Amino acid sequence: MPNEKGEGFVDYVLWGGDGKPLGLVEAKRTKRDARVGQQQAKLYADCLEKQFGQRPIIFYSNGYEHWIWDDHNYPPRSVQGFYAKDELERLIQRRTTRTSLGATEINKSIVERFYQERAIRRIGEAFEKDHDRKALVVMATGAGKTRTVVALCDLMMRCNWVKRVLFLADRIALVKQTTRVFTRFLPSASAVNAMENPEQIGEARVLVSTYPTMLRLIDETKDGRRKFGPGHFDLVVIDEAHRSVYQKYRAIFEYFDSFLVGLTATPTDEVDHNTYSLFELEDGVPTDAYGLEEAVRDKFLVPPRAVSVPLRFQREGMNYDELSDEEKERWDAIEWDEDGAIPRAVEPEALNRWLFNEDTVDKVLEQLMRSGEKVADGDRLGKTIIFAKNHAHAQFIADRFDKNYPHQKGLFARVIDFQVEYAQSLIDDFSNPARAPHIAISVDMLDTGIDIPEIVNLVFFKMVRSKTKFWQMVGRGTRLRPDLFGPGRHKREFWIFDYCQNLEFFSQNLGTTSGATNESLSRKLFAGRVELIAELDKHDAAVATGSLRGEVAERLRQEVAQMNVNNFIVRPKRRLVEKYADATAWETLGLDERNELVGEVAGLPSELVDEDLEAKQFDLLMLRLQLGLLRHERSFTRWSEDVRQIAGALEEKASIPMVRAELELIIEVQTDEFWQDITASMLEDVRKRLRSLVKFIEKTKRQNIYTDFADLIGEEREIDLPGFGTGHDEERFRDKTQQFLRAHETDPVIHKLRWNEPLSRADLDALEKILVEAGAGTPDDLSKVRSGNGLGLFVREMIGLDREAAKRAFDGFLAGKTLTANQIQFVNLVIDYLTQSGWMRAAQLYESPFTDFSPRGVEGVFDSAQVTQLLSVLDNIRQAAAAS
Repeated sequence: MPNEKGEGFVDYVLWGGDGKPLGLVEAKRTKRDARVGQQQAKLYADCLEKQFGQRPIIFYSNGYEHWIWDDHNYPPRSVQGFYAKDELERLIQRRTTRTSLGATEINKSIVERFYQERAIRRIGEAFEKDHDRKALVVMATGAGKTRTVVALCDLMMRCNWVKRVLFLADRIALVKQTTRVFTRFLPSASAVNAMENPEQIGEARVLVSTYPTMLRLIDETKDGRRKFGPGHFDLVVIDEAHRSVYQKYRAIFEYFDSFLVGLTATPTDEVDHNTYSLFELEDGVPTDAYGLEEAVRDKFLVPPRAVSVPLRFQREGMNYDELSDEEKERWDAIEWDEDGAIPRAVEPEALNRWLFNEDTVDKVLEQLMRSGEKVADGDRLGKTIIFAKNHAHAQFIADRFDKNYPHQKGLFARVIDFQVEYAQSLIDDFSNPARAPHIAISVDMLDTGIDIPEIVNLVFFKMVRSKTKFWQMVGRGTRLRPDLFGPGRHKREFWIFDYCQNLEFFSQNLGTTSGATNESLSRKLFAGRVELIAELDKHDAAVATGSLRGEVAERLRQEVAQMNVNNFIVRPKRRLVEKYADATAWETLGLDERNELVGEVAGLPSELVDEDLEAKQFDLLMLRLQLGLLRHERSFTRWSEDVRQIAGALEEKASIPMVRAELELIIEVQTDEFWQDITASMLEDVRKRLRSLVKFIEKTKRQNIYTDFADLIGEEREIDLPGFGTGHDEERFRDKTQQFLRAHETDPVIHKLRWNEPLSRADLDALEKILVEAGAGTPDDLSKVRSGNGLGLFVREMIGLDREAAKRAFDGFLAGKTLTANQIQFVNLVIDYLTQSGWMRAAQLYESPFTDFSPRGVEGVFDSAQVTQLLSVLDNIRQAAAAS
C-alpha cells in the first residue's frame, strides 16, 4: 500500500472456494459518504490482484449506501446490497469468457425481420461499446417486441453476458402469453410463470411475472434471507415501459443490479420524460425505434380503415322536448330516482354509464354485422373487439346481440372483462379462428397485449383520451394474417368503427392524457400533513407551538417509525427513516427537511396501517380545509360545503348510537355560525370526532336505467388517421390494381407490358379506362400515377417483366462478348430484378446489392463503353412502357 508502512487492512474480503478473492468491502462510518473509500478500496484491489492473480469486485459502503465497482467494465454504481458468492464468481468469470455481442449471429429462427435484428444490435452496441446498462426500444404493437426480446436473451446467454432473466408484464394474460413465446422459441431457457409455478421460481433461467407479484417476491425472506438478492438477475425486461409503471414499480428496477431493457409501443414523441430518465436517455431519443407508420409502410403490419359514425344520443344526449309524444309518455313513466324527479334532458356522458338505450346499441350492432369485414367467403363476421364503457354496458351489448340474433345461441358475442370468471378460457376460444366467440365485448381486458392476427374489426363504443391507450387499442388489429380469406387472399387492412368521436380527436392531434397516475391516498395524507406543519410554523407562536402541530408531527413520526427498514423499498431510504423516527427531528422543519419528507419518505410502506378508507378520505378533505384556511384560499368555501353535506348525511343516521352521540356537533357544522372565526384546531376536532362515522353514510349509487327511444345514426365518414392518410390510399390503390392485373394477364395491353413490347398512347388510354371501370382506381388515383412515372411503368412494376423478355432485351449487349464470372452474375442479377419489378433506374446499379461486386457498382465490373451500352438497354426497357 502507498503509505509509510507499506501495508493496509482490508475491512472485508469475500473469498472463493479456490482461495482467491471474489470481492472486497471498504466500510466507512455511517456519518461519512461511502464514496470517500473508493480510492482506498481500489488500492486494496490492486494489492489482492498482485498477490492472488485475480482482481476482486470492489464494494464500498457506510451501512446505508452501497457502491459496486467492477472496474474491468463499468464505473461505480449504487446498489442495494452485496452479491452472493455464485454471482461474484460469474462476474469474474465473464471477464474472460464473455464473447462479443456484435460479432455473434442472431438466431434467425427467432427473428427474421430487419428492424428486430437492428434493435438487438443497437441494444448490444449500447451494452458492449458504450458500456451502458440500460436500453429503451420503441416498437409498434404487433411488430414482435416479445420475439425480439427472446432473441436478445438468446444472444446474451450464448455470449455469456446473461444467465438469469426477469421479464415483467402488467397483466396475468400477458405473463402467460410471454411464457409461451419463450417456451416455443427458447426452450432451453425453461421459462417459468411466477404465478402458476411458484415452486420453480428459484431455479428459473427466465422468470416471467407481473409487477405486484415481483414486489411481493422480492420482500419474501426464508431463514432471514431474501429469495432474490440484488445480483440475482442479469437482465430485467420491462414490458410496456411508461409513466404509470415508472411511478408504481420503479423500486423493482432500482433493486436489481442488472441490465435493463424497456419495451414500449408508445410513439417516440409521446414517451414521457420520466421514462427516458429511468433509462438514462435523452428525451425523444430511445435506443431504437420502429413505429406503426414504418411497419405499415414496410408491410409488416396492416393499416386501418377508420370510419366515424355519428349517433345522436351519443353526441348530443337525450332531450325530452325532442321526443315523440309516445316517447314522452314513456320518459315520464321512468323511475329516474327515489325522489321522483324527472329530468328534462340527459347529458351524453350518462349514455352507457348508467343509461342504456336499446335502439342505440341495436343500430351499432346492425351496422357492424352489415359493414364489418367478413370471413368464410363472406358468411361470417370476422374476429371483432367491441370496446365498451363498463361491465354493465358490455353485458347490455351482449344481451341486445342475443336478442337480435337468437340463432347464434348466445355463443357468437361474449363479454370478456375482469368480472367474468374463467375469462382466460374465453380469450383462448376467441383466439381460435374457427371457434366462437367471434365478437369479444371488452372492458379494458383486451385493450393491450392480446395477439390475435385474425382480428379485422374494432368497435370504439367508449371515449378514449389517452394517446398511448388509443394506439394500443388500434394495435389489436394491425397484425398480419396470411390466407385469412382463402389461399393467397391475405389480410391487408382492418376496420375501425368509431361511435364516440375518438377518430376526430386523434386525427387532429389534440391534447391528450397519458392515463391516470394518481398518488396513493396515504402519500397524499403524509405530504399534506407535512405542508400543514409548515403552514402552522408560519403563523403566530401560540398556534405554531400548540397541540395541533405537536399532534400532527407525532402522527407522522409514528408512521415513519413503523416503516420496516428490512422492506426492500424502505431500505434505500434507511438513513432518512431512522432520522425522522426520532422526535427531535420534528422540532424544526426547514425547507430541506420538508423536501426530504415529501420527496423521499412520503409513500414508503408503513406498518402503521389505517384500513378505514372512508375515514382516510375524510381526513384528506379536512386536511385540505385546514390548508385552505391557513392559506386564505378560495377553495376553502368549496371544501367547507362538502363537509356540511357530509354532516347533513350523518344527521339522517341519528338512529345509530355512535352518530347520535355526536349529533350536536353534526348539526352545528351545518350552520353558518360554526364557520365564522373557525380555526385549524377546531377543524381538527371535527376531523377526530366525525372520521369514524362517515362509513355509515350510504354510498348513493345511481341505478341503471334502460330505455328504448329511437336514436338517429348518421352517414359514416372515413377518417385519415395520422400516418395512414395519403400513403394508405395509394397502397390500397396499388393492391386493387395488382389484384385486377393478375386476373387479366391476357389483356393485350398487359401482355405488351409483360413482354416488353412498345406501348402507344391509345394503349395507355384503354388501360386507364379499364382500371376505372373495374373500380381498381379513381380518376384522381390515376392522375397521381400519370404525374409520377406514368401509368405504363406503374403497371409494369405491378406485373414485372417476363424473364424471357428480359433476357432477350440483353441479347445485343451480350453478343460478341466473353464475360467474366462476376459480369455474368451481375447481368443475371439485373435480369432477376427486371423480372420482379419490371424496370429499373440507372442509379440502382450503384446501390446494394450491385455494390456487393464492387464499391463502385456497375463501373467496377464493366468498362465505360460496356456501362454505356448496359444503361442504354435499361433505358429502352423503360421507354417501351412509357409510351410516346
